[in-house]
Amino acid sequence: MNRRKFIYNSSLASLSVMGLNSCNLSSKNLKITILHTNDVHSQIEPFPSNHNLYPNKGGFARRANLINETINLNPNTLIFDAGDIFQGTPYFNFFQGDLELSLMKKMGYNAATIGNHEFDAGLKKLKQNIINNDFQFISSNYDFTNTELEGLIDKYKIYNKGGVKIGVFGLGIELKGLVNPLLYNETKYYNPVDIAKDMASKLKFEEKCDLVICISHLGHQYQIDKISDTKLAKLTSNIDLIIGGHTHTLLKEPLILNNSLGEEVIINQVGSSGVFVGKIDFNFTNNLKFYDKSLIEV
Repeated sequence: MNRRKFIYNSSLASLSVMGLNSCNLSSKNLKITILHTNDVHSQIEPFPSNHNLYPNKGGFARRANLINETINLNPNTLIFDAGDIFQGTPYFNFFQGDLELSLMKKMGYNAATIGNHEFDAGLKKLKQNIINNDFQFISSNYDFTNTELEGLIDKYKIYNKGGVKIGVFGLGIELKGLVNPLLYNETKYYNPVDIAKDMASKLKFEEKCDLVICISHLGHQYQIDKISDTKLAKLTSNIDLIIGGHTHTLLKEPLILNNSLGEEVIINQVGSSGVFVGKIDFNFTNNLKFYDKSLIEV
């Protein structure tokens, strides 16, 4: 604990309240903890002691300890990554992504969405790494028909923790102009807003999920007319939490915006390289869900 500090930790009483849509938890209190990272970029080891921003910070081993401690405190914990797990250190150059997924699987990650750098070693290698490590990627707006990844990537996943259903879907950034076409082959990209509307509605109303989470590699916000997490939140509904990536945005506390129906959406992103881990607690009680949040330095 001496190497980790809570940068921001607000009181539950000061935060918003959301209505539940299906499960009846009036007789008990239940906390769902969401841990998340983004843009880790193969930073397996901590930064060196002479690093200008994060000396001796980060590293997979420390993050593993943090995750273990959190799960021990609350078994109802889910861990997600918002993409760009790969690329950035010699570990990727040598292992081509296998080491990263192997360690994340052992650390207890439930799933990740696909970032643009997940294509860097090609689809055949990504397929091999997914199968070798039984690692779960979720991507809703990429169509992998006629590619190596066909049948391997789920459009969404539903997790049940203590009687609470958590629906999760994933969104990726447009690949054209960003990734070499030879690396993604026939992968098709679909409009994230349209897909998000369909996915969130399906998860909330058809699957009766109590919590809907989007793992996004769209980027937090842009000056140009480009879809981002903030735009996505405003243009859609039925999403409770957007876990972001791609722009390496470090939010000291999550951004709260109103969706198209005027309901609150939580948006969070925690920089890059695994230096920080986001933590969102959803406390279900008396047919309401409260949320509490913190940013943890590794």
